[in-house]
Amino acid sequence: MNFTTNRRAALCAGASLAAAAMMPAWAQAQPTLRFAAVFSDKDIRADMMKMFAKDVEADFKVEVFLNSTLFKQGTELVALQRDNLEMGNIGPQDIAKQIPAWSLLTSAYLFRDANHLNNFFASDMGAQMKKMVEDQLKVKILGPTFFGTRQVGLKTKKKINVPADLAGVKLRMPPGDSWQLLGRSIGANPTPMAYAETYTGLQTGAIDGQDNPLPNVQNMKFNEVMSQIVLTSHLVGYDLLTVNMKTWQSMTPAKQQAFQAAASKAIAWSTAEHLKREAELAEGFKRQGLDVYTPNVAAFREHAQKIYLASDEAKNWPAGMLDKINAMK
Repeated sequence: MNFTTNRRAALCAGASLAAAAMMPAWAQAQPTLRFAAVFSDKDIRADMMKMFAKDVEADFKVEVFLNSTLFKQGTELVALQRDNLEMGNIGPQDIAKQIPAWSLLTSAYLFRDANHLNNFFASDMGAQMKKMVEDQLKVKILGPTFFGTRQVGLKTKKKINVPADLAGVKLRMPPGDSWQLLGRSIGANPTPMAYAETYTGLQTGAIDGQDNPLPNVQNMKFNEVMSQIVLTSHLVGYDLLTVNMKTWQSMTPAKQQAFQAAASKAIAWSTAEHLKREAELAEGFKRQGLDVYTPNVAAFREHAQKIYLASDEAKNWPAGMLDKINAMK
């Protein structure tokens, strides 16, 4: 009896081991997904990732690396493509470096607000642009992570009303041609500088200003080394929550659905928090003594659109898409 029982147990154990050997690696143990981003732990999106990690913890362990501690700003996309990173918060400007058609989605005054941005990515046009990334870059876009509308913050006290008033102003922009074009489109002299170096750059006078949404200004304490914020509202700021295709394709359809649902939930929460924070900060910075005002936004928009339409980038834009985006609600 004991021999028979032990033999049966051994056969069952052997069958289990054989089945386990045939299973893909991700199915045998809870996979670890490393997420890399440039933003700090004070950023609302850091809490967004905590929410996401908790919602997928039954299937995945998500390790979050912020402040460019795992990969430098602008290198995350290549890391995803090379399977050196599982998840990342990627700037559309980085995608535009490899897919020129995406430069449209980085242009000034394209999206009116967060709702317009989200409606685009949920549309057939958004699906078309996301498929380009999947097919050409092997990266899956889970959704746009809105982080506020970019405004110009300056150390100088010179009043700014139209783009000509920014002539010669050294405005910090992230490295990359798309960012430099954005700076030129609003009349400034764009100066490439890493996000983490911007505070010191303002402090020392290496730059005259920077452009960021108000929550970022607070997170990085740029307000301590600026005298004014010009509400140009020249770009609805967003990055893209992404997962590399190898990781995505290793999931069952049910896990993909749950993963996407968790991402969409976290992104929606983050968007609402950013909108709330922006409204609070505009008044808060005024109380701190910063001059916060709205310039001639129509003049900035007209100038920016002329610069973009005359640029080489516009030649790569999908035919008719600009007009369709402008017509969207």
